[in-house]
Amino acid sequence: MNNKEMVVTPEGLKALEDELEELKTVKRKEVAEKIKVARGFGDLSENSEYDEAKNEQGLIESRIIFLEKMLKNVRVLDHAELTNETVMVGCCVKVRDEDGEIEEYSIVGSTEADPMEGKISDESAVGKGLIGKRAGEVAEITVPSGAVVRYEVLEISTGK
Repeated sequence: MNNKEMVVTPEGLKALEDELEELKTVKRKEVAEKIKVARGFGDLSENSEYDEAKNEQGLIESRIIFLEKMLKNVRVLDHAELTNETVMVGCCVKVRDEDGEIEEYSIVGSTEADPMEGKISDESAVGKGLIGKRAGEVAEITVPSGAVVRYEVLEISTGK
């Protein structure tokens, strides 16, 4: 992971901190118990429960390290920074596509993205294309498939 600053909303920061706390306090203990139980099954060389528990432990520890590094480079979005002048992280934007369909997106940091909930990352193709646009402007965005989509920015708000 590079040391690029990552912008998150206060809710996004809390979710990351909660996940880290859960991993450190609950998941570590659970996997340590699984390893202890699996050791009791005897020969470790043919003990799939032990192998599985050790793999899970490795994944948990990797995620803890990842989250700790991420939290060192996080900047919490101050809602006072938000404006409805231009699209930025933390804003909601209403757009009209080429077919005339109107969609609404919340622009969030990459850790909070959830396209099914209308939350798109500032690092996604559409998110990048909308950042900095003003109401009335058209964003031409090349999506990963190579197609170019056009979104007219109808409205920008500072929260849903």
